Amino acid sequence: ASATSAPPGVPAPKYSPSGRPKIIFNNRSPSFDEFIQSARASQLEGLSGSVPDGSTAKANVPSYLFPALHAAAQPRQSLGQGRKYFIEVYGCQMNVNDTEVLMAILNEAGYARTHTVEEASVIFLMTCSIRENAEKKIWRRLKHYKSLGESNQSRTAPLVGVLGCMAERLKDKLLDTDKLVDVVCGPDAYRSLPHLLSVAEESMSGVANVLLSADETYADITPVRLHPNQVSVHLSIMRGCNNMCSFCIVPFTRGNERSRPIDSIVQEVEKLNQQGIREIMLLGQNVNSYRDESEYRSYSGVETSPPPQSTDPSQPTIMSRGFKTIYKTKYGGRRFADLMDAVAQVNPEIRIRFTSPHPKDFPDELLHLIRDRPNLCSNLHLPVQSGSNTVLERMRRGYTREAYLDLVKLARETIPGVTLSTDMIVGFCGETEAEFRDTADLMHQVQYDMAYMFAYSMREKTHAHRRYTDDVPEADKARRLTEIIDIFHQHARTRNQALLHQPQLVLVDGYSKKHDCWSGRTDGNHKVFIQS
Repeated sequence: ASATSAPPGVPAPKYSPSGRPKIIFNNRSPSFDEFIQSARASQLEGLSGSVPDGSTAKANVPSYLFPALHAAAQPRQSLGQGRKYFIEVYGCQMNVNDTEVLMAILNEAGYARTHTVEEASVIFLMTCSIRENAEKKIWRRLKHYKSLGESNQSRTAPLVGVLGCMAERLKDKLLDTDKLVDVVCGPDAYRSLPHLLSVAEESMSGVANVLLSADETYADITPVRLHPNQVSVHLSIMRGCNNMCSFCIVPFTRGNERSRPIDSIVQEVEKLNQQGIREIMLLGQNVNSYRDESEYRSYSGVETSPPPQSTDPSQPTIMSRGFKTIYKTKYGGRRFADLMDAVAQVNPEIRIRFTSPHPKDFPDELLHLIRDRPNLCSNLHLPVQSGSNTVLERMRRGYTREAYLDLVKLARETIPGVTLSTDMIVGFCGETEAEFRDTADLMHQVQYDMAYMFAYSMREKTHAHRRYTDDVPEADKARRLTEIIDIFHQHARTRNQALLHQPQLVLVDGYSKKHDCWSGRTDGNHKVFIQS
């Protein structure tokens, strides 16, 4: 077989043009699981590192694949024995949760975590692709670790693995650039990582599994916490995003939406309650579009007859008033409000938060539930992205400025003392000064308690990359960003000062070395420093 053809029974990965192969598994090729199954089948035929003379398999399988097949055929539990991994985490809370899932998978395979690079057999970077600066930081770290490996001749250089969204977006470039990376693993492929590492150790040019899944939620894996003594944890309830906003890379790096069953989430909350956890952040790329479409069961696991109202297969998604979606409407299943009600009842003393939501998925029932359940925190993240109707249309957000402001008004009328945060982008494709002024005006109107503000960064593969030009000068982006940051600080300072001398229930989360005192957060997610 040539270097660009696959043997019978072995999926056709993508090879490097010459020399040892670079193997990439993605949604255009058979899966890595199929590769492992083929490897085990081949091993039974005698392909365990050598092939008997006269074997028909010898003619069918390239010799350079023997080590990879042998590595892929090994049982998971033995793959990491005697090996340690070091991991750096960048990006959002979902990356933190993914890291904790990944650690459980690696531990089960025999790997042990180390906090020092010098002890590591493998170095992982959990990456973010949401903005260009995030990726630039990762490239710098990869070059740093490459130089460390070259400068230390006294030990075998560790494997370097890139995980997360950057792995999904730049798999070829990561493997091809100066041999900086040995393993690339996308967000839906973490179960395969122990075998990927084993294959990479067999002198490959690199191996990647970036297959996006239609159903992977890691619901059966109990995460290993990065910080075991913390009182607040993240819990992933769904993955992926269907919104396809024109500026956003997430649907291309995380795939379509799929949700964990309510049963598995409530069971995990019950375990966390037994461990003394006192705050849980429910996570998802579009968390409040959660929809459990599994069997008609109550969250206690008992059959319900008739099914709960929200499982009616004819019942469409209820969205915020005046909002729409460009994606197909969901029907049936149990909604985010059903999940929130279930987890709130596990222990009324556990605070429940959630991120990151979309404003379209705040129906009245959800706002009323947050009002009525004291342990559902009165802090809503309402990412608006722009205050201009024309920019919102180019962004494909599915709402107008007026509909968004109506939602803000309804939230404040429904939930006493609610605090609001947002995401804001300035300098999106074609943004004029008048459109920016609409954004600045909205910031003045809403007066957010917290805001995450950014200058637009074009991402390849997105709708904006295909349809628009990133034509706002960088100087204008910087000026506009500075202005909305100043507006935010002006109003946040006023809102914070209004809280002085008011009693607040604070969950203490640790000791701040910087401020030399204990710190914690209020129900509204204000950071508080407690002087002793």
